[in-house]
Amino acid sequence: MAQDLIVFLQSSICFKGAVEGCGDMEFEVPTWSQIYNMLLSLAVKIEKSRFAPDIIVGVSRGGWIPARVLADLLGSSNLVSIGANFYSGVAETKGEPAITHPLSVSVFDRKVLVADEVVDTGKTLRLIKKHVAERGAKEVRIATIYVKPNTIVKPDYCEKETSRWIVFPWEIKETVRKIIEEAREKGKSEEEGIAQLVRSGAPSELVRSFAEEILEEKKC
Repeated sequence: MAQDLIVFLQSSICFKGAVEGCGDMEFEVPTWSQIYNMLLSLAVKIEKSRFAPDIIVGVSRGGWIPARVLADLLGSSNLVSIGANFYSGVAETKGEPAITHPLSVSVFDRKVLVADEVVDTGKTLRLIKKHVAERGAKEVRIATIYVKPNTIVKPDYCEKETSRWIVFPWEIKETVRKIIEEAREKGKSEEEGIAQLVRSGAPSELVRSFAEEILEEKKC
C-alpha cells in the first residue's frame, strides 16, 4: 500500500487537481495571506466594538498563532496561553474536552479576549470561557477566525462560517499524517484522502513531501 501511495504521489495528474470525487472529506485550506487578512478584519471588529482586552488568551495549539497576531494588531503585550484537548483525528472527536494547561496568570477584574482558530462544537470554548470566568475575569469575549454552523457557543467575533474541515497552514503535515494513519486503521484508501486535500488547495509539492516522509517513517 505504501508503494502504491508513493506512485500516486508522483503522478502529476493527481497533483494538478484532476482527480474528482477523491475521498468523502471536504477540506477548506486557507493560505497564510488569507488568514492574516481575516485576522485584520477581526481586529477591526474588536476595535469598533470598543472592547479593549487587558489580556489575550490563545487556545493552544491552534489558537496560539491567531492570538499572537491579534495581540500585535490590537497593540496588546499581555498574551498568555491555555491548553484544552478535544480532537483526536481528522473530523474525529473524543469524549468531552478537558483543560490540559490552565491559566498561569491572574485575570481577576480584567477584560479577557479568548482567541482560537475555529469554534466547532463549541464545547471546548465553553469550557475555557467558564475556566476564565471562574478566575474572576471582569468580562470574557471570544474571537475565532472560523465558526461551524452547529456550534453551541457563538463567538463574539468571527470571520467565516463553514461546515468543511479546515486545514490551517500550520497543520498541513499533521493533517497528512492523520489521513494516512486513519485510512490504514479504517481500511480505506490513503490516496483518496490525500487527493482530496490537494484538490482543496493544499500545496501539492508540500503534501507530497510530507506524505513520502511519513511513509518512510512507517517503513522503518
